[in-house]
Amino acid sequence: MENYLQDCRAALQESRPVHVVLGNEACDLDSMVSALALAFYLTKTSETEEIFIPVLNIKRSELPLRGDNVFFLQELQIPEPALIFRDEIDLCALHEAGQLNLTLVDHHILPRSDAALEDAVTEVLDHRPIEQSYSPACHVSVELVGSCATLVAERILQGAPEILSRQIAALLQGAIILDCVNMDAKIGKATPKDSKYVEKLEALFPDLPKRQDIFDSLQKAKFDISGLSTEQMLRKDQKTIYRQSTKVAVSAIYMDLEAFLQRSNLLTDLSTFCHDHSYDALVAMTIFFNAHNEPVRQLAIFCPHVALRMTICGALEQCTSPPLKLTPMPSISPNLQSYLQGNTQVSRKKLLPVLQEALSAYFDSMKMPGGQPEVAGMSREQADKELDGAGNSVMSGLSQDEEDPPLPPTPMNSLVDECPLNELPKLSAEAIFEKCSQISLSQCARVSPSNK
Repeated sequence: MENYLQDCRAALQESRPVHVVLGNEACDLDSMVSALALAFYLTKTSETEEIFIPVLNIKRSELPLRGDNVFFLQELQIPEPALIFRDEIDLCALHEAGQLNLTLVDHHILPRSDAALEDAVTEVLDHRPIEQSYSPACHVSVELVGSCATLVAERILQGAPEILSRQIAALLQGAIILDCVNMDAKIGKATPKDSKYVEKLEALFPDLPKRQDIFDSLQKAKFDISGLSTEQMLRKDQKTIYRQSTKVAVSAIYMDLEAFLQRSNLLTDLSTFCHDHSYDALVAMTIFFNAHNEPVRQLAIFCPHVALRMTICGALEQCTSPPLKLTPMPSISPNLQSYLQGNTQVSRKKLLPVLQEALSAYFDSMKMPGGQPEVAGMSREQADKELDGAGNSVMSGLSQDEEDPPLPPTPMNSLVDECPLNELPKLSAEAIFEKCSQISLSQCARVSPSNK
């Protein structure tokens, strides 16, 4: 694989047509592995001298946010410098020069910012319901399996099994096992085809890691935040809600809030994060299990704008559907309010509508008597028009969290842009925490005094 990736990088230095295999914008493990393995297979089996180049659809600087990807690359001795990231190749320029063919893997709809590339797409391989049609010349292969890597494994084993090395088999095995939650029948993510091709890979390479071992290692790496900066921790699992020019980041952080608040230069880092990404406020939900294996959720609201901060905090404190049961925690700054969340069943997914309503209330409060809005930098007529036409929206940041229902189109370059989320029940860090929380609470209920 390393030699192949070096050849890909060398090909980019030459002025000749290239065929890019592009994963999705989340660049989760399944997407990364599918792009690497499919591009390798297509290069080895192409009847022309065309080289297929796998491209990871994120900036190189964002790779550390994908802990499981980083771990797996190191585990299988695939050097990160050999990989090609989206900010290292100008697809639009190649397309305008007539030198680009494009294969989409683990997604099939390009975001608005890449709409010009649509007529360069010659093949699609995906495992989510098809939502867009392509020209007859484009080969579209879609099957509702748990992992796109399963479809890549099928393609390789049916088309050219001789090119399969242990390294590539391990890549495919790990991606399928992680995406299918270790093939757990109770979860129901794995299909018969997922199980079939994991078994085939393991039969061909009996020394592949045991399923439980690789699943545990990848899960641990996925949650690992050690070594990340504050900004990276906030962006690792982030969503954004907004109304007009007001944006609020909503981040899940898998550690104790008290430990998070003790980070060096935290307030400066939070201010810089909001300033650099044009956020008016940040809501962080910390999630962890205590020494008694009980789930703990905490909330921190950072916002220098007093009115907006008071509106958000008021909405959370007064929320009854669902009740959050918040207990204020000591504050380290007037701009930051922290809470212990007594109702641990309220996930970030359930919190988003509450925050959306808070933004609506904030904008309503900006309207002066007589229905005229007061917004800095605008005439009253302009502001009234903007506010009356504004609606609440949600967009994904770098979150791999796909537990939410399909979201409306957004004007941003995101995985959900013009595309419903995968209708299959994908499990995210938040969803796994939800499941563990339910198990923990049910165990507590069985041993409580009232049940004895």
